[in-house]
Amino acid sequence: MSWDRPFAQPVPLPKGPPAQTLRDAADYIRTLPQPVRERQEWRLAIQMLIDAAEDRGPVLFARMGIVRAFETSIETTLDAEPRDPAKAS
Repeated sequence: MSWDRPFAQPVPLPKGPPAQTLRDAADYIRTLPQPVRERQEWRLAIQMLIDAAEDRGPVLFARMGIVRAFETSIETTLDAEPRDPAKAS
């Protein structure tokens, strides 16, 4: 098992430097609140990270899982924001 496997391209994180390795990504995910980590997109990203660390899956899939989880989180946040009827056209 190697959590020090690097990503081909670093994963940009909302806070701090980009994740260079599987360990960096896992450390970031551990900082997320438990309800966020329990969302389906994050559970999938976590599983892909574990698979990559255990040589059961490609690092690329782990990177894709994290990026997709971020995208879904942003979409969910935007959908949850109240809309201003005065700005709707």
